[in-house]
Amino acid sequence: MKRFLIGLLACALVFGSVDAQAQNKKKSSKKKTTTTATTGKKGKKKSKTTEAPTNTLVTLPLNSNDCLFAIPLEMDKPYGPTTAPDGAGRIQEVVADKAHPNIFDREHNTVWYKFTVPYNGDLEISIIQQSQWDDYDFLVYKNTGSYFSNQVMMNKVSPVAVNMAGIDSAAMFAAVMKGNKGDKAATERKVATTTAKKKTEESDMPTFDVVPDAKPTIGMFYDATDKMLLKNQTGKFIKSIPVRMGEEYYIVLDNRTLNGQGHTIKVSVHVDAYEPLVLFYDKKGRRYVDVDLMILERGGKEGERPIVKDEHYRGGRVKFVPGFSYLLYAKRDGFFSIYKEFNSMDLMMHDTIMLYDMERTERGSSFQIRNLEFESDEATLIGNYDSILTDYLLMFRNHPEVNFLVKGYVQSYGVNAEADMLLSLDRAKSIKEWFIKNGIDAKRITTAGMTKNEIKRAAAAALNEKGGGFSNVKAELIITGKGDQ
Repeated sequence: MKRFLIGLLACALVFGSVDAQAQNKKKSSKKKTTTTATTGKKGKKKSKTTEAPTNTLVTLPLNSNDCLFAIPLEMDKPYGPTTAPDGAGRIQEVVADKAHPNIFDREHNTVWYKFTVPYNGDLEISIIQQSQWDDYDFLVYKNTGSYFSNQVMMNKVSPVAVNMAGIDSAAMFAAVMKGNKGDKAATERKVATTTAKKKTEESDMPTFDVVPDAKPTIGMFYDATDKMLLKNQTGKFIKSIPVRMGEEYYIVLDNRTLNGQGHTIKVSVHVDAYEPLVLFYDKKGRRYVDVDLMILERGGKEGERPIVKDEHYRGGRVKFVPGFSYLLYAKRDGFFSIYKEFNSMDLMMHDTIMLYDMERTERGSSFQIRNLEFESDEATLIGNYDSILTDYLLMFRNHPEVNFLVKGYVQSYGVNAEADMLLSLDRAKSIKEWFIKNGIDAKRITTAGMTKNEIKRAAAAALNEKGGGFSNVKAELIITGKGDQ
């Protein structure tokens, strides 16, 4: 019988979708012309709207105000700002009764979300209202399995977190007025800071200012104290709850305000994590650049989980969790791609900035290799040359269109220049053979050794007491062109 009821419910929602879409469009159009961007209250129509362009808003999917069509969220990725939730959907899943008073008395303007926990920790929820005058509440349910939405509707499952605090209009009004008075002082402080920065000497690396996250209006956080907020309370945040990897949770977010506005929501799991600033730098252009970036997290129940997927990543903080390994892939036209595999333990040993140099693929770009070791007076590679050359191997493997020259170097006193020239060439050939052995087409690689004049200059530098000595460059890779160039 339960299966039959679920089937009927799904059919009703699907067949009613077209009509609901038309109604939603009609209501959305009406709101746009009669609602101001600051208060959400009805006002006079104006020829120029002050609202944000509609293409900046995420349109809430059809029927997302019902549990069966909950919107999936990704951890640590904001969803929104959204259009305003409109109505309670086709089913009132959440209705309080005497046995369950600590839930919504009914749904007003709701949207349902769901997510799967990627690792153990404490659940955090950040909700930013587009209008501070809206009265958003939320409940969090743990998925109990089959017929979950039916169990919610019949109050057979209770929420694991409740935030239904009302808004304090008087306090908000006072805060707004106080904030307006402080605008001038804040502006003066900002100008003074900017002026001070300009006076400081320019460093080798340009500064990178991280845009701060907008402050949440309501939510659930690790350092909050209230375990639950009910209708007669005026708090904003409740304390996190412990969650485990693989569990699924639902959030029902309800705006009690008529003709209200949208919101932005983000879910996270609080854990002792490493959150460095990840940046990509063009050394030749002396500037940070945006890249097409993908970072995958490995080791969870989902296999590989993308924690960053951005075609225009401009730099920011990324959360890496202990016990996981990661794969980073960054690309940009005109530059070598970056491919890195690492684990969280590697990160803990580094600074709070992960800086990647973006090397250009243009003709003439060169890469000096300093740590290679050869047998004395021979061309045989020794030591950890595999790990040293692998980074360059990946660079050229990901760019089969790029051809390059391997140039070898030796330490020379100029006693036998001809022999040193041959040895430097043989060492270049030895490096070329390593690249060929590891999958690089031989046609892409040319070799060269030191010239007689270079041998003489190297010998003179070694004999010079004033800052002379042998160069520590053992080989150099020089881009010779692309394709048939």
